[in-house]
Amino acid sequence: MSFLGYEVNNDLLIVRIYVDDIIFGSTNETLCKEFSCCMQKEFEMSMMGELNFFLELQVKQMKHGTFLSQTKYYIELIKKFGVEKCKEAFTPMTTSTYLDLVEKGKTVDESRYRGMIGSLFYLIASRSDIMLSVCLCVRYQSNPKESHLTAIKKIISILRAQPM
Repeated sequence: MSFLGYEVNNDLLIVRIYVDDIIFGSTNETLCKEFSCCMQKEFEMSMMGELNFFLELQVKQMKHGTFLSQTKYYIELIKKFGVEKCKEAFTPMTTSTYLDLVEKGKTVDESRYRGMIGSLFYLIASRSDIMLSVCLCVRYQSNPKESHLTAIKKIISILRAQPM
C-alpha cells in the first residue's frame, strides 16, 4: 500500500494506492479535479464518487471531519467464526493466561485458526488493545490446540462487548 501527500499553497492532496485502487482527497476541490484529470489522461480509470467503504473500513464524511469505523467488519467477523453466543469479554487476555507450543489437548483446524488470526490483523490498526494478544496467538498457527482457539475466540468476543 502506497501513501503520497502533496502540499500546494497550504492545500493538501493525499493519495492512497492499494493494488489497483486509488483513493484521494484534498483540502482544495480544484486539486482533486486536476489530479483526477491527470490520472485519467495517463490511465484507464473510472471515478466511483465519494468514498464509503475501503479495505474493511467504513468511511463517513461529514462537515466537521472524516470518520473511520470497522463496525460492519466486526459484525461479519463475529458471525463468520460463530462467536455470537460466546460470553462477552472485556480484556483480550488475562495476566494468568498461559499458552504454550506443547499444550496438551485436542488439535483444532489449522486453516480456521489461521483465518481467525488473519481476520484480526485487519483490526489491529483501529484496535490497539488487541494487538499484543493477537500477536501472541500468531505463534501457535502450526498445530493449534483448543486452548489457543479459546484465546482467539475471547479476543473476538471483545468486539461484541466493546465495539468501536
